[in-house]
Amino acid sequence: MSERKALLILHGKQALNEEVRAAVESKREQGWELAVRVTWEAGDAQRLVDEALEAGFRQIIAGGGDGTLRDIAEAMAAHSTRASLVLMPLGTANDFARAAGIPLEPGQALDLLETVPCAIDLGEVDGQIFLNMATGGFGSQVTANTSEDLKKVLGGAAYLFTGLSRFSELHAAYGELHGPGFHWRGELLALGIGNGRQAGGGHVLCPQALVDDGLLDISILPAPQELVGTLKNLLADGFGIDNMFVRARLPWVEIKASEGLCINLDGEPLEGDSLRFSARPAALRVHLPEQSPLLGATVNRPG
Repeated sequence: MSERKALLILHGKQALNEEVRAAVESKREQGWELAVRVTWEAGDAQRLVDEALEAGFRQIIAGGGDGTLRDIAEAMAAHSTRASLVLMPLGTANDFARAAGIPLEPGQALDLLETVPCAIDLGEVDGQIFLNMATGGFGSQVTANTSEDLKKVLGGAAYLFTGLSRFSELHAAYGELHGPGFHWRGELLALGIGNGRQAGGGHVLCPQALVDDGLLDISILPAPQELVGTLKNLLADGFGIDNMFVRARLPWVEIKASEGLCINLDGEPLEGDSLRFSARPAALRVHLPEQSPLLGATVNRPG
């Protein structure tokens, strides 16, 4: 099969996106053979990846939001394959792409087909893969189906400002986290477990995360009751809360919560009272910009 042949798996909502159509045509004019398949329902991403690999495609392009990118990355990671992934971010948040420096314009994103792919890590929890980040909070009110305002509150420290009008809907609960050389327990309001750096539409939770270090970055926002009660005043006075996070970098971490833990896994809801998160080092070959902030400076790039 030609080295300049790729399959674009496109989220169904983007089927009429003229920018995508123009980008595909431009790449074809440059000598690339680009096939396009469109998802329609749950399970399509897995099926289309399976079909692409069986047909011998060595480059797969994921066109869609963070959830679509996660689904395709998970499907590819399930295979022992040398195929590589190009990300065409077409969602509203595009958190992984923004942090990685991937262009948001479809034509420029497709230009990454010309770059050498890098082996990156993926996150895993209870058999599910995440490309970017797991974020969440505790308690029955904090679920993947809450209002967009409340999701923004949990998305990162900056969005606590815009979510203060609904602050009463949040409550802290007891949680315990432990991993190699790390143990933390107490009342907490929110957390992020990052392979990437940001979630919730651009809100940085794990500012030092790298996708090629074999580690997950853990960010915990502690919330003792006295802090929950006075956080409005602290923010009103201009007090930054970034230094209030407890952070660690670990190959795995286990989390237990008596009230249950509600997680957003790159847009996919997950719940449980005991979860184990781990990094899968070098699990997927992805075309990233050469100077991507998510790549370690001393890592040898595969040739």
